[in-house]
Amino acid sequence: MLVLILFPIAVFATVALLLYLFMGGKDKVTKQTLTRLDSIGLGPQSPQNDEIDVRRDDTYSTVAWLDTLLRKTDYTRLLQVKLYQAELNWTPEKLLKLMLVAGAVFGGLVYLRTGTVFLTLLMFAVGASLPYLYVRRKYLRRFEKMRERLPESLDLMVSAIRAGHSFTSAMGLASKESPEPVKREFRQCFEEQNFGLDLRMAMNNLAYRMPIRDVRMIVTAVLIQKEAGGNLTEILDKVAYLIREDYRIQRQVSVHTAQGRITGYVLAGLPLFLGMVLYVLNPENMSLLWQRSVGVKMLEAAVVMETVGLLIIRKIVQPKL
Repeated sequence: MLVLILFPIAVFATVALLLYLFMGGKDKVTKQTLTRLDSIGLGPQSPQNDEIDVRRDDTYSTVAWLDTLLRKTDYTRLLQVKLYQAELNWTPEKLLKLMLVAGAVFGGLVYLRTGTVFLTLLMFAVGASLPYLYVRRKYLRRFEKMRERLPESLDLMVSAIRAGHSFTSAMGLASKESPEPVKREFRQCFEEQNFGLDLRMAMNNLAYRMPIRDVRMIVTAVLIQKEAGGNLTEILDKVAYLIREDYRIQRQVSVHTAQGRITGYVLAGLPLFLGMVLYVLNPENMSLLWQRSVGVKMLEAAVVMETVGLLIIRKIVQPKL
């Protein structure tokens, strides 16, 4: 009886908390918008102020106390960088909310069905990881496009330098003519130099935003040439050739290991698929797995072995070149 009374109260409290986290910051956003309109002279009563603040202020959350809490952790800054790399207009707060809701849904459904703490925590972790895996897939695809289109942009810069342009103006030309995502990253690097940053800091920021080997190769080559001298066009030409050949080899390896990857996906999804089919055909027989202690232990062992096997297959089919 006590459980029947407390369970609806707990569900109501959880929903109310989520609604507050999602909707509680709208009043602050409205106030910030009105303040900005006043500062640029579009508000109803805009004061005269000659001081302009050009510092960048990233907002991690629309809730004041949560934003203060998130600013104290380095993990939040890493999430902010990942969201930028994935080109998602999310805040770390939104990503954490999605992870919490997905984990609560997966874990709650498993607990209501099985009542097992281990499987509940495991499914909570699986559900919470899904939004982050989506973000990871987005920025890995962006990195792949960057690696594919970098050689063409470098060839364009080499041609511009040979025509008499400086390296900075050549990067500005590449930021206009290159496809995305090279266009966006080169444009930001070019604008940082125009606003007063030295070449070293701007190139290091480029490598920080796009932490892939090809970009680090370009940054290293340019910075060494600026300090030690040399023919910049020849250096960029050779770097473009190396990036193009490295990408070709990576694609060949991906083709040769495609069968192993598909095998890993099939082996990982087959037990879950068969379990769902058998449960639909004979629910009473499959329910013994979570209604008895021996069945629960078998499920736990199966999950652990399945995870270990999937990690081993992933390690085999993704060689580090």
